[in-house]
Amino acid sequence: MLYLKKTHDPRSNNELLAQISGRRLDIKKVLNETEQLFQPFYKKNSAFKPRNPSIPFKQKIIERLFRLLAKPSARLEPTRLSVDSEGNVIPNWKDSLDQEFTKLMGCIKLEVNVEDFGAVGDGFTDNTSAFKKAIGNGRVKVIVPPGVYNITKGIRIPSWTCLIGAGKGVTTIRLHDSAPKGMRLVTNTNHWRGNHHIFVQGLSLDWNVERLGDTAKTSTWGNHSSCLTYANVTYGWVKDVEAINPGLHCFDITSTLYNYAGDGFRARGGSKYVWLDNLNGHGFGDDGITTHHSDYIWISNSHMCDPSGRAHQIGFSNSNGIEVDDGSRNVLLVNNSTARCFGGVEIKAHQNSSAASNVQIVGHISLNDNRSFNFRHIGHHKSTDMESQSAYNILAINLASIAPIFTDLYKESTPRGLVVSAYKNVVLNYVTFIGDPGYDYKGNPIVAIQYRARNVALNNVSFKNFKTAGAGIKVFGGDNRADGVQIRDVVIQDSTVKAVQIGASIQDVNLHNIKELKPQT
Repeated sequence: MLYLKKTHDPRSNNELLAQISGRRLDIKKVLNETEQLFQPFYKKNSAFKPRNPSIPFKQKIIERLFRLLAKPSARLEPTRLSVDSEGNVIPNWKDSLDQEFTKLMGCIKLEVNVEDFGAVGDGFTDNTSAFKKAIGNGRVKVIVPPGVYNITKGIRIPSWTCLIGAGKGVTTIRLHDSAPKGMRLVTNTNHWRGNHHIFVQGLSLDWNVERLGDTAKTSTWGNHSSCLTYANVTYGWVKDVEAINPGLHCFDITSTLYNYAGDGFRARGGSKYVWLDNLNGHGFGDDGITTHHSDYIWISNSHMCDPSGRAHQIGFSNSNGIEVDDGSRNVLLVNNSTARCFGGVEIKAHQNSSAASNVQIVGHISLNDNRSFNFRHIGHHKSTDMESQSAYNILAINLASIAPIFTDLYKESTPRGLVVSAYKNVVLNYVTFIGDPGYDYKGNPIVAIQYRARNVALNNVSFKNFKTAGAGIKVFGGDNRADGVQIRDVVIQDSTVKAVQIGASIQDVNLHNIKELKPQT
């Protein structure tokens, strides 16, 4: 069985996916095919439905307070994708981002070495003052040589600034044992007015959770307690960085504050046009990489694994490798991997926030995550709940779910390769589910389309080695039924499960070319 360790090189994920699935896709062709499948759904639901005003009085008051820092959400056009000359999937705004990076390099007036300002990478000295002096007011490239650099108050980066180390595991910036629990290790200087043109590269960021001892909860509130936080940043880059044991998140691309103004509203001060590439993270209290109320975010060639879950109550840790969360729009994930998390990729929102929308995944490996791919708008699932007005538009290609398992992170959660709840317009093309033939899945389905999900298409799906699961794909019926489901070109082999199970009262489901191959003897 495959094992992806903490130091897994995620730049190999594209090749590894080809080996896992047994097919080398013409990504340009598959992108075009998947977009054609998506278009009818997108046109069918082009406007928000009116909001149902019947909510509890206390919740209404809380939402109105949050609206002081929020704005109505608007539907964006989905990002168009293309394939460059080297076969890389890129968003249509990459050229603009590259131009802004050139501007950043042109605005750097000085290159300095943090050791020239008194920094000592001995793992003991407090280097907070040295980093502050080296960074100054920005327009500077700060070089951090090999070593372990302790700091007590976190590093705050102004606009037009680069922070460059010698590589993961070579240059480490570490929170000192005396640093408070709410400290962000690296962030931008002004979360309220915002910053722009910031580049961090070639570092290990050690939040040093060990300093907290057996403290039950390792985070404080909001977007504190993370390794790297970009809050209200326009044009940001994070490349070749490792995050170690944060109290909350490894990497958080977010707004000034998290916001819970209700479905149909988003926080002010979100980040936009940020690229995260070749990142590793582990030991996180909540999520590895997460986004909140931010637009045009690109996450590529990154690997997140082995959360601690300590930002949550024991046994209720919704700790995801990559979480595209409240109010995020136009987020692109390319060739990432996750291992041993609650969720591999979770696209979601809380009940009192707008859902993430226009999310695209091209290539992902989920290994031993409890729920490999989990798409949901919490609190908008049941027929008695308000229907989500923002949970729209997910497009995913070339996914692999390998041996989802039960986990102590969330003890009551049954393993799933894919769950779609409350989202509309969801298209997945070329998905591989591989089970552990000796594992007890207790008769649970591998894929669940449920809780008022609408306009869901699954194409070119394969299942292998599920001996004790229930259905490969179960479309749940009843009062909370999914509907508008298309399932095409499914192969299930070396498994004893039924390929597709359709629940009661479902009005619109289309099945085509479903093959159940007998288990090998």
